[in-house]
Amino acid sequence: MFMVKIDQDKCQGCGECVDNCPAEILAMDGDKAIVAGDPNECLGCETCVSVCRNEAVSVTEE
Repeated sequence: MFMVKIDQDKCQGCGECVDNCPAEILAMDGDKAIVAGDPNECLGCETCVSVCRNEAVSVTEE
């Protein structure tokens, strides 16, 4: 199982991770990205990590 985390201190709210997540588990909450869907749906593809220019997103295997 993969776990996606968003560091709210680093997130600048660009929405790139939300727009590019193939599992559609990320969403915008005001001006920050959050994990809004079922975190168990994370594919572990790390697309969100690669598009985040602020290094606010991480994916770990649990």
